[in-house]
Amino acid sequence: MTTKKPFIAHLAGPVATIQNTPPLVTSNKARAKYGLPPRKSGDGSEVRFDVLRPQRLAAPATVYVEQFSAHPLEADAAELYGPPDGYVDAAGHFHKERRSERDTPVYEIELRPEDGLYPLPYMARQADGATWEDDVAYPGAPEDRARQAFFPDGSRSFEEIDRLHVDAYGVGNLISSKATIAFHRVLPPAGYTHAGERRGIDFFPYKPRHLSALPPRPALARVANSVQRILSEGRYDGAIWTEGSPVIEETLYWLNLLVDTTLPICGNAAQRAHGQISNDGPRNIVDSVEYIVSRVWADDGGRNRAGVVLIAEQRVFAARAVMKLDARPGGYAATGGHGGVLGASGHSGSPLLHYIPTARHTYLSDVNITRLPAEVNGVGSVVPIKGADGNLLESAVPRVAIVKDGSYAADDYRADVESEVDLVALIGSMLHSERLAGIVVEGLAPYGTMTSAARYQLALRAIYSGIPVVRVGRGNVEGFARLEAPFISGSNLTATKARILLLAALMKLGSLPPAVDADNPTSDERAATRRKAGLYQELFEHH
Repeated sequence: MTTKKPFIAHLAGPVATIQNTPPLVTSNKARAKYGLPPRKSGDGSEVRFDVLRPQRLAAPATVYVEQFSAHPLEADAAELYGPPDGYVDAAGHFHKERRSERDTPVYEIELRPEDGLYPLPYMARQADGATWEDDVAYPGAPEDRARQAFFPDGSRSFEEIDRLHVDAYGVGNLISSKATIAFHRVLPPAGYTHAGERRGIDFFPYKPRHLSALPPRPALARVANSVQRILSEGRYDGAIWTEGSPVIEETLYWLNLLVDTTLPICGNAAQRAHGQISNDGPRNIVDSVEYIVSRVWADDGGRNRAGVVLIAEQRVFAARAVMKLDARPGGYAATGGHGGVLGASGHSGSPLLHYIPTARHTYLSDVNITRLPAEVNGVGSVVPIKGADGNLLESAVPRVAIVKDGSYAADDYRADVESEVDLVALIGSMLHSERLAGIVVEGLAPYGTMTSAARYQLALRAIYSGIPVVRVGRGNVEGFARLEAPFISGSNLTATKARILLLAALMKLGSLPPAVDADNPTSDERAATRRKAGLYQELFEHH
């Protein structure tokens, strides 16, 4: 009896190194064929080998592979092997029987297009006949003279993992043997420009560097709506989100808060591009497939009990706690000092979880799409949050700024509020252009203390103007920000994670009630602000 494989959705996210490849450089075989100068090593010498890149055959081809060439000690155990398929003589002709001692024993292999990708020399040149040396025709070339190194969705990278990578037992097909994958482009890192897709609107790469494009704040609505719709189809057993390693931690926490699903969502990133030496992406993706298939995440009712996770270097991180610290594979840590590494995936045996997070997530979240209201009160007007179709509106995603506070901040010994022009301007801009806005202050560790009396007064001005202010400790704090109403304690969240939660909280609760005079609120106005800030505090204590 055949068991149906789990069905997993791959969700392509932006600026994803895990979906990026090194430049396709014209091979020396092509250079020799077309009379172009050969590519040299850094010291000016001839390169030893041509680089091989996975490509498709257009027609069947027969090749002869030298026996015992897969490993230097195969011949040492020659008695364990069967005979070769034949022999190739000095002229390159194949014979079933050996005719000379100089004949080479070989295996005869028919390569066919349907076999899949084969590593081969890259033969392409530029339209003017010049060699390709990078992703662009020449340094600083405009978009119409640039190629895209990122994949438009996950299908190619998943195919290459299946075709070219092996596990510790020499076995391949590491994804398709375990699950069936469907590919979705949510905020993809590459696009089909001839079909009208636009860089920075429809797709978001980070290279070529001069043509990089990061998604703006309203794109968070697209992420939430798309993932909610895909996982609500009833077809999938889980999802894998891929994105750039420095920013994936924020998107995963957003999904953890906003998406109303009982299915597991795994995040994967990579420090090194797909196909680069020691690239870490394929391992992370395979470990996520194994995690989803194992159902170690499921409670007794089959619901996801672990929330959204990031899987990197065989460790399973809670989305709320994970943070990238180093520019290296596995450069993630669990922040907050109170757990965050839930378990492991990719070791011998099934994936396992030792810890389950108690913070509310996905279908349990108080700020998921289903539980968000249709509208909230903003500063000066009502703000629509969801459309008639229940989707999150892009215009609803608030503006939340991170303000870092440090010691020796004041210009002189006077606490002059108006001299803090950056914070004065920020608050003024928010009140002028935003109906929903908030501020996260990264103060001292661990309590989120602000060092400047002037900036403290400006933070209070923001609060009594209707702008909630969350305080957290600096860096990877291993403690809890102090409760001090009307400020909101960001618990043990980092500033970036507190910003994500504040974005969601604003769409759930709306603005704080503004005072008539934000610098001199009445006792009733102070009480009203504290009551509303208390609702925010409840969200921060449970998410």
